[in-house]
Amino acid sequence: MSLRVIKPGLLTTIQDLGRKGFQKHGVIVSGAMDTYSLRIANLLVGNQEGEAVLEVTLMGPTFKVEEDCVIAITGGDLSPTIDDRTVPMWRPIYVKKGAILRFGRCKSGCRAYLSVAGGYAISEVLGSKSTYLRGQMGGYKGRALQVDDVVPFNGHSTMLKHEWTESFLAAKWFVHAKEFLPSRIPVIRFLAGSQYEYFTNSSKLQFVDSLFKVSSQSDRMGYRISGPALELQHKRDILSEAVSNGSIQVPPDGNPIILLADRQTTGGYPKIAQVITTDLSLIGQLKPGESIQFSQVTLKEAEQLYIQKEQKLKQLKVALSLALQ
Repeated sequence: MSLRVIKPGLLTTIQDLGRKGFQKHGVIVSGAMDTYSLRIANLLVGNQEGEAVLEVTLMGPTFKVEEDCVIAITGGDLSPTIDDRTVPMWRPIYVKKGAILRFGRCKSGCRAYLSVAGGYAISEVLGSKSTYLRGQMGGYKGRALQVDDVVPFNGHSTMLKHEWTESFLAAKWFVHAKEFLPSRIPVIRFLAGSQYEYFTNSSKLQFVDSLFKVSSQSDRMGYRISGPALELQHKRDILSEAVSNGSIQVPPDGNPIILLADRQTTGGYPKIAQVITTDLSLIGQLKPGESIQFSQVTLKEAEQLYIQKEQKLKQLKVALSLALQ
């Protein structure tokens, strides 16, 4: 039971929720750039929500499905088709052996997530199946997928009780993606960073009043964004300290860097902000050239937003468990 890679696309890797608990040893967390889409993709096929999926970036791959299976595609819309027929997203899809699954033009977002019922049969490294590309760790041989790779998945799912004759059959119901990934130009909410007070007042105002653009020098490690150059009140030397997903540090050129899934474990640039957990998935769906704006919130507001989002996901989980029975 497997997917055979006919065309690898720009960057397709195995990712789950990351390799957590080892940063003190210098081990990178990695994991999906858009964890909400990953979690929902898994719930749609009856997996545990943190199971590994394929993260497909911008230019999609092509697969041959080598066994009947149930899949779900969430995240950015990269024009998925099966045997040249459009495949709807955010719902379970029954796929016949021999079908060709292809991702095409990017219509929205940046990354799609492909789950399969039963999960991919990939060995864990330090408790995670995530691929860390720079360290060649985890995932499929520690690298992005290549032509003729065969990605195995686990045994038949109980969801395959349905009979169908076409190359695929999509469920008629679906998850409303906009509740988790709004399609508008995102306003990213943040908390003041640990060196926020080091910056000039004008730079603090510019940070929330200006549009920043995602640079082409962006990847899973971090997004460089350009806009008004942010300045410190005066030059300071600071000790390197721990960084986390969403830390926004400002190097000497004044252009911020948002640290993301494959970030280093420590950093020595001053941090003006910390993106709230709820909004990290929005950043993961931004393409180079797109704009971004920031809005400051309090810690209490960030916690409330997180609780609300998790409650929505919990309700969705219950609803899906009933729908999949």
